[in-house]
Amino acid sequence: MHASQGRSAGLGLALASAFAFGGSGVAAKPLIEAGLDPLHVVWLRVTGAALVMLPVAWRHRALVRSRPVLLLGFGLLAVAGVQAFYFAAISRVPVGVALLVEYLAPALVLGWVRFVQRRPVTRAAAVGVVLAVGGLACVVEVWAGLSFDVVGLLLALGAACCQVGYFVLSDQGSGESAAGAESPHPVGVIAYGLLIGAAVLTVVARPWDMDWSLLGGSTTMNGTDVPAWLLLLWIVLLATVIAYVTGVISVRMLSPAVAGVVACLEAVIATVLAWVLLGEHLAAPQLIGGALVLFGAFIAQSSTPKGPSGPFASGPGGELVGTEGELSADRPAS
Repeated sequence: MHASQGRSAGLGLALASAFAFGGSGVAAKPLIEAGLDPLHVVWLRVTGAALVMLPVAWRHRALVRSRPVLLLGFGLLAVAGVQAFYFAAISRVPVGVALLVEYLAPALVLGWVRFVQRRPVTRAAAVGVVLAVGGLACVVEVWAGLSFDVVGLLLALGAACCQVGYFVLSDQGSGESAAGAESPHPVGVIAYGLLIGAAVLTVVARPWDMDWSLLGGSTTMNGTDVPAWLLLLWIVLLATVIAYVTGVISVRMLSPAVAGVVACLEAVIATVLAWVLLGEHLAAPQLIGGALVLFGAFIAQSSTPKGPSGPFASGPGGELVGTEGELSADRPAS
């Protein structure tokens, strides 16, 4: 009875995490269209969340000495890299398209495993890659000569590559857990990842050049005026802090595989929210292509060869789904 209740609660938290991550682009795009630079929006998101998580970082300060490489990898790639590329992408292409491009990450991981590490991959994994790439061709409508902004698509692909870099980093460190070393606390890693990401983005984004007055004004969501500060709170508290924490807890209560499947709903949620709140409609072939991307990404992710304790898996918004006992933070997305 208790196990069933725990599983139901875990699924609920996983769904909440997918919903929270899926709304990040929808809340950020009106701020960007109001005049804020995408990097400034990313800086506000990451820095605001880092300040909220400061007490957690202090509690797990031992991680600075024991896992500095993991913290740097999470901060540079899973936080700063993914979010900066993703927000820059949605300033040029629809939210749903940018997020679906990020779902190529599991397929790119398989490419790394097969051609760089020279490890065999399963036939199912190859099929997943083909489906994901074919679905992406439908999403960007290649038959129309790439009707979307090519730069925007490359930025979204950059976000996917940042996730791949973090997967590789995580895989390289998996031997420590196999050797019996204590696993890092996932919420502590998230807290330090946000702090490192905020520090890096402060140098890159130069927030002192930002037009702060825009945050006191209004933005438009599909014709409706919304206070800019309200969207900022949405991005910081709901789409970052709550999204990461509920994702971590859900992976611990379920399993990485189950949580990873639920995380795939993030792209669906983001597309629906963008349709309803931003008026970004996708054509039927794009919706079909999106379904193929998600299905292919799921197959590729579930078929990735595991190391001694398994590499990390991820959803596209920056949410990371680790193996049992490893760091688990169910997107960063996005």
